[in-house]
Amino acid sequence: MNTIRDKAVFVGILRPGTDPVVFEEYLDELEFLADTAGVDAGGRFIQRLDKPHTNTYLGSGKLKELSAYIKAEEISIAIFDDELSPSQLRNLEKELSCKILDRTNLILDIFAQRAKTAYAKTQVELAQYQYLLPRLTRMWTHLERQRGGIGMRGPGESQLETDRRIILDKISALKEKLKRIDRQMISQRGNRGSLVRMSLVGYTNVGKSTLLNLLAKTDVFAENKLFATLDTTVRKVVVDNIPFLLSDTVGFIRKLPTQLVQSFKSTLDEVRESDVLIHVVDVSYPNFEEMMHVVNQTLQDIGCADKPVYLVFNKIDAYKEKETEEGPVGLTDLKNTWISKIHIPCIFISAKEKINIDKLRKDLYGMAAEVQLGRYPFGTFLW
Repeated sequence: MNTIRDKAVFVGILRPGTDPVVFEEYLDELEFLADTAGVDAGGRFIQRLDKPHTNTYLGSGKLKELSAYIKAEEISIAIFDDELSPSQLRNLEKELSCKILDRTNLILDIFAQRAKTAYAKTQVELAQYQYLLPRLTRMWTHLERQRGGIGMRGPGESQLETDRRIILDKISALKEKLKRIDRQMISQRGNRGSLVRMSLVGYTNVGKSTLLNLLAKTDVFAENKLFATLDTTVRKVVVDNIPFLLSDTVGFIRKLPTQLVQSFKSTLDEVRESDVLIHVVDVSYPNFEEMMHVVNQTLQDIGCADKPVYLVFNKIDAYKEKETEEGPVGLTDLKNTWISKIHIPCIFISAKEKINIDKLRKDLYGMAAEVQLGRYPFGTFLW
């Protein structure tokens, strides 16, 4: 049975200095996020501003234009590319008379849909409550008229305080639960012995799970959706005579909500404790350099900027020649450019079509052997 999907309008602010082409790619990503969450695209609204308006995000004229469009096209959701403040959310709901989501709320919703294990569900639930707490007031605006006079506390106000206490208690309980799970996971990681550990990192939907399946000969869930993988999957890989552990981690994304970074601490600990990071890049994406910057910035934020990195440019089978001011840039030109300008090992592959995978295995073998040799210089490998 086909389910009727909500239709959304996507709203963003184009700030001075932002490339309009790149900005459109940001909104493309927002639409992809909405599609992943089960929402259809119904149009875009863009306003050029130095910064969002404090109370309504958009200017008054653009807001009226957006309101008229929502009514005419029967739009049920307005999705904003930035995180909205509690007052902005409240005012926009009043002006637009439809459901309002910001980028953070949308990502949290996708994580809630994708969480399968008890651990992932606990992490997402904590992030949702942390996001909800400062926004509680907008949930009770319909009770404002019921508030009593001097010396009286109306039901809206008392309910708000009750809910605030309930949420604070839930946040505290979830944090304690995660601490217990963290201790279990630290113990599990400690029990893995002296094996070399590598982690697949990268922007969401770049093919990390597909690559893990290929290297470890497993069947980890992978599809063309954002955040298909939330739980860290660890598999043992053996190349020739050297075994190592390979982890597939949650994908990064532009403006990754801070609540999720905090909640997914143990997932990110897998990255922190790796010997080598395998940074997977979707080379078929027109602005993949921006994706790389987001990943590098996130790695820096979680304290992993100094780890050895192996750069894997994936999806070469889907790469399309680019037109630049200097002329067309083919895949060979791209390879030569990147190989000459970076100082870390890199490779161009297709995990889907299994192109250049033998060279990838050989490189991983060399890196694993180098780490092992550093630990056991006299050849006493504890496998």
